[in-house]
Amino acid sequence: QVQLVESGGGSVQAGGSLRLSCAVSGRTFSSYAMGWFRQAPGKEREFVASISRGGTTIYGDSVKGRFTIPRDNAKNTVYLQMNSLKPEDTAVYYCASRPTGWVSRSQYEYDYWGQGTQVTVSS
Repeated sequence: QVQLVESGGGSVQAGGSLRLSCAVSGRTFSSYAMGWFRQAPGKEREFVASISRGGTTIYGDSVKGRFTIPRDNAKNTVYLQMNSLKPEDTAVYYCASRPTGWVSRSQYEYDYWGQGTQVTVSS
């Protein structure tokens, strides 16, 4: 049984930083790509970042240059380092696992999801 467990969400002021973690079990973590998505109230789920099994990364336009998505295969964990946070980054953040090793921006190409963690950025 594959499980993804996020942690690290919380409240922060604009300009601050947060690091989200996503621990994966039940799957050979190093073989698969991972992604982060977010969903704000009343909005559709939005792509944030993805990392391939080899470390290639892609980012959504709204977070490029501010967020990074490192992974630690020894710990079966992917992170989302969020810097220079803005109020519009407020959302529930989800990590997801792909059934292949390459990156994707499409939520429909991920087969397992975490429960989500709330990030709130105040101005």
